[in-house]
Amino acid sequence: MHQPEQNLVQCDGERERDDDAHAVTPEVDHRQRASPFARCSIAWAQATAREPRTGRAVTDQLTPLIRAIPDFPIPGILFRDITPLLSDPEGFRATIDLFVDRFRDAKIDAVVGIEARGYMIGAPIAYQLGAGFVPVRKPGKLPGEKFSEEYALEYGTNTLEIHADAVAHGHRVLVVDDLLATGGTIAATLRLLKRLGANVVGVAVLIELEALAGRAALPGVDVTSMIRY
Repeated sequence: MHQPEQNLVQCDGERERDDDAHAVTPEVDHRQRASPFARCSIAWAQATAREPRTGRAVTDQLTPLIRAIPDFPIPGILFRDITPLLSDPEGFRATIDLFVDRFRDAKIDAVVGIEARGYMIGAPIAYQLGAGFVPVRKPGKLPGEKFSEEYALEYGTNTLEIHADAVAHGHRVLVVDDLLATGGTIAATLRLLKRLGANVVGVAVLIELEALAGRAALPGVDVTSMIRY
């Protein structure tokens, strides 16, 4: 089912800037707009009606809603675009349910999401678990006292930050992101949480790129991935 990687590599360092102040959203009459993924939603509904909602059955239905875009954002990277999945009501709901079902009994105090797509998944998970949500941000975005951690890129370094009072000592936290590739951003997030004294219950991602061996950067941590390439 999975498409070959064609020797293209995706890395943690290239993430979208979703908060561009110059971005303009066109006006759309959603009553007149048919979802481009309507047929996929129908197929999803038909398939899930025929079989039990096991984890494997659900992820098999989600995979077609993730598209592969070569040479984005730079040449040599095969980008896994989850926006079709996010825009599909049934697929998005099923995605969140996968995470919630996995951690429902884990007594999570806070879900920690990594900028930016980790917010899209992490916030609804936190809501369903009855937990708080904590954002880990790029530099210069948090107004209060904060901790910072650098992580390595192929061509330099980047930095993540968290508020110094975001998580209480001993709180049980779940780290959520859309992707585990080389593991750099998640490893930096774990270092931030260690400085806060948090008890990291686990790391959960929607997509794992197994060829990049990101788990090796996260020793001693329980890692859950829903879809693997």
